[in-house]
Amino acid sequence: MKIVKSLDGTFTAYSENFDECYHNIKDGALSESLKKHVEVAFKFFEKKDDITILDICFGLGYNTFSTLYYLKKENINKKIHIISPEMDKELVQSLKNFSYPKEFDFLKDIIEKISNDFYYEDENIKIEVKIGNARDIIKKIDKKIDIVYQDPFSPKKNPLLWTVEYFKDISKILDYNALITTYSIATPVRLALYEAGFRVYEREIEGLKKQTIASFKSLPFKEINMKEKKRRSSSQPLRDKDVKKI
Repeated sequence: MKIVKSLDGTFTAYSENFDECYHNIKDGALSESLKKHVEVAFKFFEKKDDITILDICFGLGYNTFSTLYYLKKENINKKIHIISPEMDKELVQSLKNFSYPKEFDFLKDIIEKISNDFYYEDENIKIEVKIGNARDIIKKIDKKIDIVYQDPFSPKKNPLLWTVEYFKDISKILDYNALITTYSIATPVRLALYEAGFRVYEREIEGLKKQTIASFKSLPFKEINMKEKKRRSSSQPLRDKDVKKI
């Protein structure tokens, strides 16, 4: 694993298997997790005491650990259950030695516990890192999800986690008020979300690249007219039958 310093001063890593970094270097590892996933998602669940999050995929753990950092920083007291698929068992085992930002210093015991046991639980926090294929793991989840951090490697590198069928599987385990956060603004991804039954939104973020938010319901972001987009665009939604050939 090659360690890479991102522009916000925090470290990410480069995956040789996917020929891609775990984070956008220009946005920054910590900034991307906080701004594109955690902060925006939690604004919609201020009144909910128990929140279940699906973190796709665990990787270096930034989205999960940024969630715990955000709760501490904002003095938020909620019960949080995070379920996170991850294929790379050895990566998770190595995380106790990773150079995380100082903001995560208070998480050292939790990081070591997850690195050793793939699990952590206390009176308010439960984290399950499930080693295996995300598509299989999603089908076995038996509780309603409030937030999905849709953060696997890019559609070009890991297309099976961006297809219509994948998002349909996700839709089956979501609460009606749930939302999906993702860095991808690719038209085939947005079309896949739309074909799976989601309303699709674009969110501008000061200092960072814009992102996509998806939900079953109306949100206070710029909604994309996907029916018109589908009619006008030459792009097609990603589908399992097509991307399995990649």
